[in-house]
Amino acid sequence: MQIINTNEFNANQKKYFELAEKEPVYVTRENAPTLVINVVNDEDTPSPEELLAIQKGLEDIKNSNTTPIEDINNIWESIL
Repeated sequence: MQIINTNEFNANQKKYFELAEKEPVYVTRENAPTLVINVVNDEDTPSPEELLAIQKGLEDIKNSNTTPIEDINNIWESIL
């Protein structure tokens, strides 16, 4: 794990991108949250089918095409 500031990252981006292939690189920023540069594995990325399902779900919510839950303690009864 490496912890650097934005000036160091900006001056040596290639170095830190290559390092991030081996270990996380934390970039601290003044008055902003710290960022992490890390390799994304295939299992971390949604498949095209998953992305389409998420998009459809968001459209359903936007269009009020949802099933109301009548009893929070018995969700399945409301759905089925």
